[in-house]
Amino acid sequence: MSKNTTPRGGLEPLLSIEDLSEYIGVPMKTIKDWRTKGEGPAAIKIGNHVRYDVRDVRAWIESCHEISAGVPAATGRR
Repeated sequence: MSKNTTPRGGLEPLLSIEDLSEYIGVPMKTIKDWRTKGEGPAAIKIGNHVRYDVRDVRAWIESCHEISAGVPAATGRR
């Protein structure tokens, strides 16, 4: 993943599936499976390319927090 966090113009870069995989430590196949099931962070499709906005990834990660083991914070139950 690129170490440059803000390219010219001040926009945050979009992450590729490979970048996202490296960032969260999950295999690319899992990320692709999440996408087809409507799980995981929101994706952006540009032509034939799938990209992820860093803000969407951060929001998704926040939504993954658990209240306690096995109890998601979003619903308070499993």
